[in-house]
Amino acid sequence: MPVQPSTLPDGCYNAALDLLDRNLAEGRGERIAVIDDAGAYSYAALTERANRFANALEGLGMHREQRLLMVMQDTVDFPTVFLGAIKAGIVPVPVNTALTVRDFDGLLGDSAARVVVVSEPLLATLAPVLEKHRGTLAHVIVAGSDAHGLHRLNDLLERAAPTHAVAPTVADDICFWLYSSGSTGTPKGAVHLHSHLMQTARLYAQPILGITESDVVFSAAKLFFAYGLGNAMTFPFSVGATAVLMAERPTPAAVARRLVERQATIFYGVPTLYGAMLASSEMPPRDKLALRIATSAGEALPADFGERWKRATGCDILDGIGSTEMLHIFISNRPDALRYGTSGQPVPGYEARVVGDNDEPVGVDAIGDLQVSGPTACIMYWRKREQSRQTFLGPWLRTGDKYRVSEDGYWTYCGRSDDMLKVSGQYVSPFEVEGALLTHESVLEAAVVGHDGGDGLIKPKAFVVLKDGTPARPDLSDTLKAHVKAQLAPFKYPRWIEFLPELPKTATGKIQRFKLRQ
Repeated sequence: MPVQPSTLPDGCYNAALDLLDRNLAEGRGERIAVIDDAGAYSYAALTERANRFANALEGLGMHREQRLLMVMQDTVDFPTVFLGAIKAGIVPVPVNTALTVRDFDGLLGDSAARVVVVSEPLLATLAPVLEKHRGTLAHVIVAGSDAHGLHRLNDLLERAAPTHAVAPTVADDICFWLYSSGSTGTPKGAVHLHSHLMQTARLYAQPILGITESDVVFSAAKLFFAYGLGNAMTFPFSVGATAVLMAERPTPAAVARRLVERQATIFYGVPTLYGAMLASSEMPPRDKLALRIATSAGEALPADFGERWKRATGCDILDGIGSTEMLHIFISNRPDALRYGTSGQPVPGYEARVVGDNDEPVGVDAIGDLQVSGPTACIMYWRKREQSRQTFLGPWLRTGDKYRVSEDGYWTYCGRSDDMLKVSGQYVSPFEVEGALLTHESVLEAAVVGHDGGDGLIKPKAFVVLKDGTPARPDLSDTLKAHVKAQLAPFKYPRWIEFLPELPKTATGKIQRFKLRQ
C-alpha cells in the first residue's frame, strides 16, 4: 500500500511534513526526490524511509528534543536521517565530515548527543572518541554495508514500520542545529526552529531562482553546510524538484561529471570551486550543459570569475551572502538585477543595514558593519551566552562582515570585520586586493591579511596559489604588486607576496585567514 501523507492537529507545524508529506498530498509522490551515487528515490520512497527512521529512533528510546549528531556524506541517507529525526521531534545536528578527532570530541561534548549516525567511510575517524562519550551517548548508527558491530541504518529501517505519527511540534519549536564553519576559529552551534527551513525556500529559492518541480539541482556545497542544506534539500523538496547528491569531494572533474550526466538545471557552488573549474581541462563545453542558473555563496565571488563563467557556459552566477546564523542567502543578485563584483540587493523579507561603531547607519559608499534582520535567524548559539548577546541585538544580527552600499542600492562585500586593514589611516578591503590579484593570468587563488613588517604598522600581505605550470620565478612578486597598483589606489597593494601550494580552507571552501595571520 502506498505511503500516505501524515497530518497534524491544528496549530501544530513540523518542517519534515512540509518538505516530504506535502509532496505526496499534492500528487508528487512518484516524482524523483533524490539521485545519489547508488540510485534514484521518489518522494514516496523517501517519505517512507524518514517514517521508518523516526520509528527506529523511538524504538531506541530517543525522546523529543534530544540531539542526534550526524557525521554523514551526501547520499539519500542524509535526508532520511535529518527529516526522520525531525518527524520524531528529535533535533538533528549535522556536522562537517572533514573534521579531526579533536573536533569531533568537542562537538560530541558540546551537543551532548544521545545518538550518532555516521557514514561507514567516516567511522574510523570518529571511533576514537565514541567511547569517551558513553556517559551521554546511547547509540551509534552506521550508514553503510558494514556496521562494525554497531547498529546498521538499513537494518533499523527494514525492521521499523513505514508509517509514523508525527510529533506535534509547533513552528517555534527547536528543530535542528548547524555548527558554524570554523573559518574564524571555534565552531558555534546555531539553533534553528521548525519554521526556518521553508522560509528560506519561500523567500529566496522560489522568487529569486524561480525553482520549480521540473528543475534538477546539484550543489557542490555539502548538506552539512547551511548553504548546501538549502540548495540540495530544502529548495528542491519545497517544490517537488530533484536533488543530485554526491558523496565524494567536489573536485572539478567530479562536479563536471554530475552536471553533464544528470543535466542539472541549477548549480550551487562556491568561489574557490568556480575558479578551479574555470582553470581545469575538465570544464564541460556549453553544449553539454543544461544549466539555466548558478549561485555562489560562502565568500564573495570575484567579478572576473562571474564574467568568465558566463562566457564559458552562457549561464549567470547569482552571487549572494548568507550565513549559518541566517540559514541561507539574505542579500543576492538576481537574474533581472545582476552586477558582478557585488552581492546584489537584500532579498525581500529581509532587512539589512550598514552601521558604524555606534550602530548608527553610515552614508552612501561608506564602509561599515553589516547587520541583518529576518525570519530565519537562529535563536542563539548553544552554550555560548555571551557570544549570543554580542551577536543577536533584538531583531538584528551582527554578521561580522564589512559592507558598503552604492547610491543605486547595490551591496558590496569589503571583508570580514576581523580581516579589515587600516593602512595610512584608510580602510583596505582584503577582498578588493584579492580580486585584483585574481585578474592576473598566473594567479589561481589569493588571500590577503594584515602583516606587521617590524615597524608596528600593518600592511597587506598576499598569499598566492599559482595556476598549474606557472613557476614562482623571482620577478613574479614584483609583477603582481605592479598589477595591483595599476588597478587600485597605490596604498592598497600587498607589500609582501608569499607563494603557497594551497590555501588553508574549511570543508565548505572558506579560506581560513586566521591561520594565515598566525
